[in-house]
Amino acid sequence: METLRFISSPFFIQLTVLFFVLNPANAQLKVGFYSKTCPQAEAIVKDVIDQVMTVAPSLAGPLLRMHFHDCFVRGCEGSILLNSPTKRAEKDSPPNLSLRGYQVIDRVKSALEAKCPGVVSCADIVAIVARDVTVASQGPHWDVETGRRDGRVSSFNEALINLLPPFANISTLIAGFQAKGLNVKDLVVLSGGHTIGTSHCSSFTPRIYNFSGKGDTDPTLDSEYVPNLKSKCTATDQTTLVEMDPGSFKTFDSSYFTLVKKRRGLFQSDAALLDNSETKAYVELQVDTSGSTFFKDFGVSMVKMGRIGVLTGSAGEIRKVCSMVN
Repeated sequence: METLRFISSPFFIQLTVLFFVLNPANAQLKVGFYSKTCPQAEAIVKDVIDQVMTVAPSLAGPLLRMHFHDCFVRGCEGSILLNSPTKRAEKDSPPNLSLRGYQVIDRVKSALEAKCPGVVSCADIVAIVARDVTVASQGPHWDVETGRRDGRVSSFNEALINLLPPFANISTLIAGFQAKGLNVKDLVVLSGGHTIGTSHCSSFTPRIYNFSGKGDTDPTLDSEYVPNLKSKCTATDQTTLVEMDPGSFKTFDSSYFTLVKKRRGLFQSDAALLDNSETKAYVELQVDTSGSTFFKDFGVSMVKMGRIGVLTGSAGEIRKVCSMVN
């Protein structure tokens, strides 16, 4: 796969924010883009996802995260799906090695191609699937804007640079989201996606075994919770999966915020939400389920995220197979 050099500087980040906010391609996305060219498109996607979730509900988390990971690298243009013969595509990069469900995207694409060949983009499929797995996990429904086209470039290194690591602090998280045109509220709302799915031990074991290089534990983690995590993960475990929202990791709800408030968020990036007054206030608001705005807010932030760096009009292409360029 072709790899492009990524320039990182404050000036570049400012331009990036401006580009994402003013990008005219955003205006070409709309709800119901396929209403005339493939009117059954979303029903076809939902049918496949409902079948998959019946037998493999644990795929909901990875398929939701796939949309995040796609949009944060080169924009929401399906580059996360591309294969590379030399294993240098986005999906081969360390931040993406825990993603699963590519075969589900392929299954959806095949169903759409059978009905409407060459019409629905892989980038739009990823966006619609993210919504449908959320709904299938008892989460909110939102209207997905469509009209994205597919990119032709996927870069191992750009995934390393653009995807925020689980050990990021609040300043890094805020800057990373702002670079994509997303604000502090979007950060804390979208972090709530950790309510479903699992994580490899390696994403958080430094917090419980060797936080500062002295064999210590992260002081922001509830000390009474540490033995529970240690019972699941050894210091060198690279394969075991742990629930991000224990007890309801297959159900999309607001209990993630309760965990964060109790200092039991799995990642440093979860704990960091208590280090900013705005994100902390939002966490505390969602803990009171009677006043929770999480479901509504999540849909709003997902729509915003789905506009990042999109290709529309004559840009890009509509891939025939999601894993390769035409």
